[in-house]
Amino acid sequence: MVYGLARRELRPRVPLRPGEGDKHRLTSLEGLAALSLDALSSVAYGPEAIVLALVVAGTGALTATLPITLAITFLLATLVVSYGQVIAVHPDGGGAYAVAKADLGAAASLLAAASLVVDYVLTVAVSLAAGADALASAFPALARDKLLVCLVGLALLAAVNLRGVTDSARVLMLPTVLFIVAILGVIVLGLLRAHPLAVVGTARPVHATEALTALVVLKAFSSGCSALTGVEAIANAVPTFREPRVRRAQRTELMLGALLGTMLIGLAVLIHRDRVAPRAGVTVLAQLTAGAYGTGWPYYATNLVVTLVLGLAANTSFGGLPVLMSLLARDHRLPHLFGLRAERPVYRYGVVALALLAALLLLATDADTHRLLPLFAIGVFIGFTLSQLGLVRHWAARRPPGWRRRALINGTGAVLTTLAGVILLFSKFLSGAWVVVLAVPLLMLLFARIQRYYTEVGEELGLGRIPEPPPRRTAGLVIVPIGEVSKLARHALGAALALGDEVVAVAVHGDPARSRALEEAWARWDPGVRLDIIDSPHRSLVQPVVAYVQRAAADGRQVAVLIPEVEPRHRRYGILQNQRGLLLAAVLRARTDVVVCLLPYRLKL
Repeated sequence: MVYGLARRELRPRVPLRPGEGDKHRLTSLEGLAALSLDALSSVAYGPEAIVLALVVAGTGALTATLPITLAITFLLATLVVSYGQVIAVHPDGGGAYAVAKADLGAAASLLAAASLVVDYVLTVAVSLAAGADALASAFPALARDKLLVCLVGLALLAAVNLRGVTDSARVLMLPTVLFIVAILGVIVLGLLRAHPLAVVGTARPVHATEALTALVVLKAFSSGCSALTGVEAIANAVPTFREPRVRRAQRTELMLGALLGTMLIGLAVLIHRDRVAPRAGVTVLAQLTAGAYGTGWPYYATNLVVTLVLGLAANTSFGGLPVLMSLLARDHRLPHLFGLRAERPVYRYGVVALALLAALLLLATDADTHRLLPLFAIGVFIGFTLSQLGLVRHWAARRPPGWRRRALINGTGAVLTTLAGVILLFSKFLSGAWVVVLAVPLLMLLFARIQRYYTEVGEELGLGRIPEPPPRRTAGLVIVPIGEVSKLARHALGAALALGDEVVAVAVHGDPARSRALEEAWARWDPGVRLDIIDSPHRSLVQPVVAYVQRAAADGRQVAVLIPEVEPRHRRYGILQNQRGLLLAAVLRARTDVVVCLLPYRLKL
């Protein structure tokens, strides 16, 4: 059937991928809601990371929060402008992997892929852990069960994505707007008040253990750079926008930069003015919320909205990593099963892999946000740097009008992100960044080894080359293992006679009386097929049949073994059936080169 000529009701109804079909494409506002939650939600943990790094020098060092945030905002602006260039050059999706593969070569693309995998997994873990912190700030009783809350949230996200329920930008609009309004409200009301309206959490004694040195400032800067995660998401998803795609995506990138920069600076001003230090049981953002709104219902509502948005930010990885893994599978750098797509637009193996990796990470770190953050930003900055270097290479190779100015923009972005990544690496190495330093090369090695395996398999199979004509048809032999005369034997022999020129039934018995009874029943039935009975004094079934098949195939003859299997209607009865057929099939595949077929006989029970 040619689907293009089929009647409407006969066309296959496979759901479209995100971005397929005009009505599924995004406007700028919808794109901001669907693609920016990862970046916008980072204000829940980015400023707090700066505070935690500075407070080792005493509460007086918290005055450095604002200048450090301004430096991070400058880096954010550079990245936004640079990714605007990425969007223009790669309108089909300018993720770090695509850019590195197109402009920097195989090794750089492997590095980009490895860093993106680490980034996606950590996005899930960090977002869930930060969401659990926000929830515990509103409901302190949940603080002891934070790991359980994260794992339950992860299980829900995995279940939803396995069902194929994809993000809808219109659904995400409401929580995104509520989050932006709540955070901007915290900033505006906080600045209008002369002092915090309420104080939450338990005070911790702050003892200065270090002086406010350049090293402490660099550590705080590198910690705060975790607020830049997710800036690249819009450039990765340009095809999902409506026409004109490039302009809409660039506009969305600018909106993201403006909002994120405003929120970071506003929160930093409040932290700087009020000397907000870490307190037990609450986040820094929760302290600022209580200072602006008090401890009434707006406080609880804001923490719940922050929790919801962080959960949705974790969900973005479930849309991103499985797609990346499918691209890697298409490039033969991951097992091809990761490229399998169900009828729903879901790469289920990728979803399961992401859920398992994130669960292991949460368990290993006890869902501690601040143990996860040092691992988080390194992979992000690797992707940032590769994207900018790829564009510099692109401009230098093609030299369009104004290419020097564009190369300067992207080159500046590459230098800044490289410096930030190096600072982050050295300042956080002993705090957990060494894990990423170890994981990224191991992933690169894994991708390269898988690719080499597929290349060697392709050579051995002669893929891409015209093979010799197949050998002329020869008389084949079909061997059918049976137990006794029954409808099952009739079903199997009927199928075997349709497949081959010569059919032999084989039975294995250790009891001479049963062997004679089978011979007599076979003679009375007379199906027109020879019966060979193998004597097995030790009552072994598999090995005698395997030996018989090996002897039959010893002269190079084409042999097929047709194994009938009883399949009950209800799965709960499956355990009541013997599994000798499956065992025989597995051993035959391991020890012979014959064709092995399993023939189901479906019961009505």
